[in-house]
Amino acid sequence: MVPDISMTTLLLLCLAALAAGWIDAVVGGGGLILLPALLVGLPHVPVAFVLGTNKSAAVVGTTGAAITYVRKTPLDVPSAVRIGLAAAGGSLGGAFLAAGLDSAVLRPLIMIVLVGVLAFVLLRPSFGTAPAPSGPVTRQRVIAAVLIAGLGIGFYDGLVGPGTGAFLVIALAAILHMDLVTASATAKVVNVCTNIGALAMFAYQGTVLWGLGALLAAFNLAGSTAGARMALKKGAGFVRGVLVVVVAGLLCSMAYDQWLA
Repeated sequence: MVPDISMTTLLLLCLAALAAGWIDAVVGGGGLILLPALLVGLPHVPVAFVLGTNKSAAVVGTTGAAITYVRKTPLDVPSAVRIGLAAAGGSLGGAFLAAGLDSAVLRPLIMIVLVGVLAFVLLRPSFGTAPAPSGPVTRQRVIAAVLIAGLGIGFYDGLVGPGTGAFLVIALAAILHMDLVTASATAKVVNVCTNIGALAMFAYQGTVLWGLGALLAAFNLAGSTAGARMALKKGAGFVRGVLVVVVAGLLCSMAYDQWLA
């Protein structure tokens, strides 16, 4: 059932889901839009239900974006599957612990994450836009990707969630020498696995508002499909620019809410 919220709030949440889907498909990190919107729009709902509902919408949009990417972008499917399976396991563990998460620490944690992402991208201007080194990726790098992008980021996705797609894009581009478009495509496959793992745990714990989640999922899917198509058309430079603008904007917005509002 949809909780008792005003039509204005419901409309704003749907718009946030639409924008989150677009952002998530282009650079990842759509949860950095939808999760704060849910926290503001549902102030009296326990944080575990907010996290579970966010995942129920995100899994649909991420799957739609992944399908769009896979159809038009060549991927290293075996590596993506290995990382995805590790990520699903990590997200299960993170979601199991999420029920005890205090909402008072969630916003500062997201802000710290945003600062790290922005600093990394700005300090490396050619990141994800320069041609990848020639030759196959070593076994050691694949293992590192499984541990960091799989287990590590998967655990974070289940525990908190926002920024997971962006972290996956950065990790995959840095570890496996992918350009940002290929990294975004691979990240979507992995992110589907983390979302499924986390949602399974939230569903088992009964902390998902399925009615609201289904409504937000429809808007998230529309946004993600459009975003994936635009990223494929515009290329890596466009993806990097969107990443910088989105992260900086969200950081400023959350800082204002934290200290000035």
